[in-house]
Amino acid sequence: MGTDADAAAGPRAAIVVNPVKVDAAKLLPIIEAAEKANGWGETLWFETTVDDPGQGVTREAIAAGASVVMAAGGDGTVRCVAEGLRGSSVALGLLPVGTGNLLARNIEMNLTNVELAVSSVFTGADRMIDLGITRITRGDGTASEHVFLVVAGLGIDAKMIAKTNVKLKKAVGWLAYVDGIGRAIPTLKPVKLRYSLDGSPWRSTTAHSVMVGNCGLLPGGLLLIPDARPDDGHLDIVTLRPEGPFGWLKVWNKLAFENGVLRKSAAGRKIIDLVHDVRSVRYATGKDFELTLDLEQEIQLDGDAFGTAIAVHTWVHPAGLAVRVPADDTALLAPDLPAPDHSAPDHSA
Repeated sequence: MGTDADAAAGPRAAIVVNPVKVDAAKLLPIIEAAEKANGWGETLWFETTVDDPGQGVTREAIAAGASVVMAAGGDGTVRCVAEGLRGSSVALGLLPVGTGNLLARNIEMNLTNVELAVSSVFTGADRMIDLGITRITRGDGTASEHVFLVVAGLGIDAKMIAKTNVKLKKAVGWLAYVDGIGRAIPTLKPVKLRYSLDGSPWRSTTAHSVMVGNCGLLPGGLLLIPDARPDDGHLDIVTLRPEGPFGWLKVWNKLAFENGVLRKSAAGRKIIDLVHDVRSVRYATGKDFELTLDLEQEIQLDGDAFGTAIAVHTWVHPAGLAVRVPADDTALLAPDLPAPDHSAPDHSA
């Protein structure tokens, strides 16, 4: 879908629609009303395909003069549009039409009101957030480079996504991941790896899962990485190392109860300090993270399976992406979480 309408009347937006997940006909009148009300030219429309999940058409939109590109699809479409926007000054517009809406959750944008989200695209302001960049090397030596907005990982999260039932996800949304976790855990074994953080000497370790986050909040309110912020110029690394028959229960207690409940109050944070389990869940902070694996492992980016990797190099592009937010939105960070302390990065991942 596209248009050759004259853009002389004002700035132009573009929209990249995943036709498998989104009915463009329902969005069309909402967008037309917003563009006319704010004096914008006719919006350019593009659709994703199997061969082009969003990067190519986003670059076409930029070449056609779009000043903002809306992503209408799931988290995968948002990630692909962001990848197409990399290196440009064109902003990303977020519409709450996907399953997880992970980036929108993490920058506290609305998750239900499509009309408000569309209006914000035409009336809002641009906020700069970081981009996570990852270079994935396969077992055959081939490599590819991608962006991620929320989290890249290998281990339980990647296996969970690989084992999630597509039909169930379509029916119940992110709750389908619970089923995926249940089927992933019995197959999960420790992974032997070597890593280097910010150029530090290479070290060896084992872990059941390694995740690198640009943001920390996942669907269902699960706070995976409490200190992760989308605009702090850093990435946050978390490793999961469950031990013993109750190992995964300890991990879940850490992520769901400590991070999601106790961390929100000063008293709760004192309790965390008293019972801190440094073995099952470990955090580190840095700008450049490399790891190599003894055996190929499944990997995921922002909830999409990316096959297997034998080595992964991840780094941050500070302020690498403009996101269109409501003009009166002055805070990208959750107000009830403590500010992160990056003065002494922990290299014990």
